[in-house]
Amino acid sequence: MSNRVRECREQAGLSQAELARRVHVASPNLSAIENDQRVAWPKLRRRLARSLKTTEADLFPGEQTVDSNNGG
Repeated sequence: MSNRVRECREQAGLSQAELARRVHVASPNLSAIENDQRVAWPKLRRRLARSLKTTEADLFPGEQTVDSNNGG
């Protein structure tokens, strides 16, 4: 269940603290998501994708997401 959140965050030039602030979560929670220790809920996935200017499917490859399921 690997994700690309850290990779995309680093490519965007954002610190973990800055991205956490932008998506309204605590840095430790974002760290846990980046390290596949916690699953990001759908609303947070959308916030992350929007903040990183990408799609949920790109951030979470191989996982069913709203935008990869044509659900919106």
